Amino acid sequence: MMRKIILYIVLSLTLITVGYFSFIYYVPYSEGVRSGELIKISHKGLIIKTWEGELSQGISGAQIFAFSVMEDEVVVIENLKKWQGKKVTLEYEERYKTFFWWGDTRYFVTKVSLEK
Repeated sequence: MMRKIILYIVLSLTLITVGYFSFIYYVPYSEGVRSGELIKISHKGLIIKTWEGELSQGISGAQIFAFSVMEDEVVVIENLKKWQGKKVTLEYEERYKTFFWWGDTRYFVTKVSLEK
């Protein structure tokens, strides 16, 4: 009887954990587009490195949009490095939460384009 209870508790905790991580991974809170001058893109971290950037949306950096980029977004990362200092448009997804191995922010850039 005690084994069954422990088994049910372990299974319940496992399902809750899997459900939580699946929700965080697959369900975005919002999606959007922001434009401005790309002022920073960096690969930072001591053990786990993440890509972090900043977009200036105001006069002299008064309004800064901080964002992260997933490691598998190779084209986005290369374009951000190439267009640093230029005016760009970023498409992003906002997540409910983030994991430390994803990045510092809840905003993840999925596409970047150079403004004309």
